Formats: sequence, C-alpha cells, structure tokens
Amino acid sequence: MRDGAGAIAIAQQTTSDTSWEPSPVPGISRNVFFLSVVSLLNDISSEMVYPLVPLFLASTLGAPASVMGIIEGFAEATASVLKWVFGALSDRWGTRKPFCVAGYGLAALTKPLLAAAFAWPMVLGARVMDRFGKGLRASPRDALIANSTPENLRGRAFGFNRSADSIGAVVGPLLAIGLLAAFQNNYRTAFLIAFLPGIVSTLLVLPVRDRPTPPTRRPLLSFDAAGAANPAMRRFLLITLVFAVGNSSDMFLILRARQLGASGTTAVLLYALCNLLNVLSSYPAGVVSDRIGRKGVLAVGFVLFGGIYVGFGMAGGASALWVLFPLYGVYLGLTDGVAKALVVDLVPSAERGAALGLQAAITGFSTLPASVVAGLLWQYVSPGATFYYGAVTALAAAAMMAALRVSRAG
Repeated sequence: MRDGAGAIAIAQQTTSDTSWEPSPVPGISRNVFFLSVVSLLNDISSEMVYPLVPLFLASTLGAPASVMGIIEGFAEATASVLKWVFGALSDRWGTRKPFCVAGYGLAALTKPLLAAAFAWPMVLGARVMDRFGKGLRASPRDALIANSTPENLRGRAFGFNRSADSIGAVVGPLLAIGLLAAFQNNYRTAFLIAFLPGIVSTLLVLPVRDRPTPPTRRPLLSFDAAGAANPAMRRFLLITLVFAVGNSSDMFLILRARQLGASGTTAVLLYALCNLLNVLSSYPAGVVSDRIGRKGVLAVGFVLFGGIYVGFGMAGGASALWVLFPLYGVYLGLTDGVAKALVVDLVPSAERGAALGLQAAITGFSTLPASVVAGLLWQYVSPGATFYYGAVTALAAAAMMAALRVSRAG
C-alpha cells in the first residue's frame, strides 16, 4: 500500500489532465480547493437558516409537523430532479462553471425571502427556490471536482470538499445561536444576516477554472448511465432508493430534540455538534475509500444510520442526544462524499454530470414520500415510529451494499 505522499506524487506524474494544479493542501487541486471554500461559505449561510426553520415554523408561524414534512419533501424533490437535469445539461454543453455561479447566487437570494415570510406557504416557496439553486449547481460542481482530480485521489477530493462544506455547517448554527441571543430570538434578523456569506460564496466561484469536456447529445433525463452495460450502477441506484425512502428530512432530528426537552438553543447546538463530527470524519472516510474501496465504507455508514435511528426512537430524555447527534455526523461523513466518488468510479467521464444528477434525483424524489410519511407517523402514531421506519430501510440498504460487485469505468 502506498503512503499518501507517494500516491499524490504518482498521480501528479502520471495524469495527463492539465487540470491538476496544486493548492495549499497536499493531494487537492486548485479547483477543488476554491470550490471547497465556496461550499464552506455557502453552508455557513444555509446552516444559519436550516436549523432555525422548524423552530420558526412551529413557534412563529404555528405550522404542525406534517406541514414541515411536506415543505422539506417538496424542497428536496425540487433539488433532486434539477440535479439530474442540470447535471445532464452540463454534460451536453461540456461546461460546469456557469451552473455553479447561478446556483450559488440563487440560493443566497432566498434568505431575505425567508425573513419576509408571514405564512408557511411562503417558507415553502423560499425553501423550494433555495433547493432550485442547489439543483442548479450540485451535479456540475461535483463533475468539475472529478474532472479536476486524478482518479486515485477522487475519494480524497470529495471528502475534502465535504469536510469544508461541513465546517460551514458547524459555524452556521453557532452563528445562529449568537444571533438569536443578540436579537432576542428574532428569526427574521438571523435570516437577513445569513444573506451575506451566501453572496460572498457566489463571488468566490469566479476564480475557479472550468474544465471543458466534449459536448454530448444525450437526452436531458436519460438513464444511459445506468443502462444494460452498467449493472453495477443500476444496483447502486436501487440501493440508494431503498435507503432514501426511509431517510426523512433532518428537521425531524431537531424536532425530536425539542420533543425530548432540549431548548431551541440546545437543539441548534446539537445540530452544530453533528456537523463538527461530519467535518472530522468526511476527509478520512474519503482517503480510506481510496485505499480499501467505497462499498465497505458505505455499508458501515448505513448500519450506523440504522442504529442511530433506533436510538432516536428509543430515547427517553435529552441526555441521549449528546451521543446520537455526533454519531449522526459520523454517518454523514462516511456516506456523502464516498457515494459521489463511487458514482464517478462507475461511469465514463462524459456521463459524470448526468450520473451524479440521477443518483441525487433518486435520493431527493424519495425524500418527499419519506418526509411526508415521517410527518404522518410522528403526528398520528408516535415520534419513535418515524425513526424505526428509517432504521429498517437503512439496514436493508446496508445488506444490499455489502453484496454489490463494483468495477471501475475509468
């Protein structure tokens, strides 16, 4: 097994892709470094808002849990279908950067809209618009990361990007707590201030150098990446579906914290702790997946998710949350970046945008029924039922992942 420095040196010597331009971080290209800083600032903006939305809906607008499930389900479904569309469109045009600029800019503009909301349908509109921005940028950005990284360092690159993203997800909630304290729980002021890092992140996309690829003529909503010639990709997408139909919005974790007696500030702090563990685990998980393979890391992540959801269902008090939220951050670190790296492994370079978008579309489409079912189970059965349902689908996906046979497409 090569050490990290040796692998990096060999990658730099052997790759013929001129996109390899070093950054201050060993093994991370200039483009990946800039895109990761952009992700960090964007997530500071988004995560200042995200953990406050369920509190804002419940305390200020008086919305029930079932409405929250509908809002998040529609928002994520919007993002997901657009990840597929714009990922494929970036393949067709052979360019990625314009999608990134537009997507980050649109997401920044949603923060003032949230501040102006006086009824939950307005929150729905703002959340859908925010997710539209994510759908616009996500798959083209991930394809640009892949195109800017040697093959044997992909897990490292996606893990680094995810860690930077998650640092923003730690800082954002902590800033939100400070703002709530400074402005006497005025959610609207916090939403307005969140606009600032969002617009800065958009401007920082400009130094990124696009990596043009040969345009394609495939249909926008194509299943070519998972066609008969690629059974491994088809099976991985099925596993993604099985897992996602039980993986409801993370807002239910925050609601569960409140239901178990945590204050609003404590709930946001727990969410920040979750993201801190995501930061600490994402990059190592990517490096490990480069060395031992992706599927084992993903299977462990799914099993961990199942155990965490059982814990959320069985928890009898707020003390358990200080264990469950950090573990949930580890699960995120084990799966988010590694899953993207696996998709890139399984498809040719000309299909990366579409394949990443298709995988995201399946995840997001499933979030709508998953979140609606979670809200209904919460409201009409019990909060625990929401989490037991997710645990069952996660453990089923883990078993399927362990049996997956993987071969790289190059």
